[in-house]
Amino acid sequence: MAEKPKKPQKLRARLPRGLEDRGAAEIAATRRMTDTIREVFERYGFEPVETPAFEYTDALGKFLPDQDRPNEGVFSFQDDDEQWISLRYDLTAPLARYVAENFDALPKPYRSYRAGYVYRNEKPGPGRFRQFMQFDADTVGSASPAADAEMCMMAADTMEALGIPRGSYVVKVNNRKVLDGMREAIGVSDDAQWLTVMRAVDKLDKFLIGDVVKLLTVGRWDGGEEGKGDFTKGAGLDEAHAKALANYIGEPSSENEAAYRYLFEPELVQSARAELRRISEIVTSARYGEDRIRIDPSVVRGLEYYTGPVYEVELLLDTKDEKGRPVRFGSVGGGGRYDGLVSRFRGEPVPATGFSIGVSRLQAALTMLGKLDVKPEFGPVVVTVFGGEIANYQKMVATLRNANIRAELYLGNPKHSIGQQMKYADRRNSPCAIIQGSDEKANGKIQIKDLILGAGLTEIKDREEYLKKQAEAQYEVDADKIVEAVREVLARHGVTWG
Repeated sequence: MAEKPKKPQKLRARLPRGLEDRGAAEIAATRRMTDTIREVFERYGFEPVETPAFEYTDALGKFLPDQDRPNEGVFSFQDDDEQWISLRYDLTAPLARYVAENFDALPKPYRSYRAGYVYRNEKPGPGRFRQFMQFDADTVGSASPAADAEMCMMAADTMEALGIPRGSYVVKVNNRKVLDGMREAIGVSDDAQWLTVMRAVDKLDKFLIGDVVKLLTVGRWDGGEEGKGDFTKGAGLDEAHAKALANYIGEPSSENEAAYRYLFEPELVQSARAELRRISEIVTSARYGEDRIRIDPSVVRGLEYYTGPVYEVELLLDTKDEKGRPVRFGSVGGGGRYDGLVSRFRGEPVPATGFSIGVSRLQAALTMLGKLDVKPEFGPVVVTVFGGEIANYQKMVATLRNANIRAELYLGNPKHSIGQQMKYADRRNSPCAIIQGSDEKANGKIQIKDLILGAGLTEIKDREEYLKKQAEAQYEVDADKIVEAVREVLARHGVTWG
């Protein structure tokens, strides 16, 4: 007896770890949010530019999120001539390449903004994705502290434009030269070791000071005990220096500064603090008080390419997640001065400073805080098919579209009942539907069904009120008045499209 042929194996649909699918409501919310950010950035005189999603790996250089290896921290591959290419891990390194390549054609200072997805080859976790969106602005070609101050002011203005009230956010400013001076004070000569130090103290907003001291010395187990969870190798500092850095940066105060005075003795620290005072004077003169922008020694920024002032935007609002647990969002954007990044390509000093908003993270925060509308936008007007010639219905759709009204022809099974087609229109979140049967066709009429008004009929208990609203929810008009009738429904409910 012949064996039955095996059924072909079904491919399992699965989303790669650390990535997410996004539907219409989330995409619409992102668009509204980025439109607001763009408006503020353009008000400050920045112009748009786009760079590709991947670059030659050597253009990203040693400034990788994790280790200095082609496929560590970033997603990399070799092209057909065996050159390493990497997906961008931020929008700043590609901009540096773009400016260097087009240096003579660009005005200096060059002020630009760009938005796009960036990619990190890191272990995914709750709220930590391998692909996420950023929105950056940069000024290349100015060494003035006013350029740094402007980034901070623009960050504050952007938060308020997005609906975050004053007092519910703060832009914190520090200077990496302060940290470089402290490096001199504790005697760290190895660049790789110092980068590990920076990444450890950058976690002071997430970890307890004791845990950061472990990262600065012998290392830390994620589970809190030896052998539990993943192990992060320590920076190898002696405990006294580790405690000095962690305690001062984690809890800056005059008492801690006095206790660790030796950290502030290098001349580099003194000049860096003078730069911070200048930034403070500039923002104060523009009437940005310390409730909006303030100097804060706890700001570190983990990437190595920062060379001067660095800044972060922190949300101060507390909220709860879907399970009722308290959530503090912390940093939703940051940046700083990176005077050496363009210079790698040019062989000459090219000062630069920039600010990046973590769009994906900020959107999650704004949604949870109720500051961002995540309801789906209204879908198109649906023209149903009710036994007539399809060309006639398509003509109605074309008439609506030519009047700049979103519209679609029902393209499902033509034998579907009007009830089934109405269910489809409801799922499309359509504001109204058009119906024309043979009787309406013969009389030159159409039926307008107001789906928004109709959805509320079930809540009406009074019979007379119900009948009145029912008549308002579906009525007959002349077919040649289709545009006016649909616009009336849209205006009635304040329906607007992007």
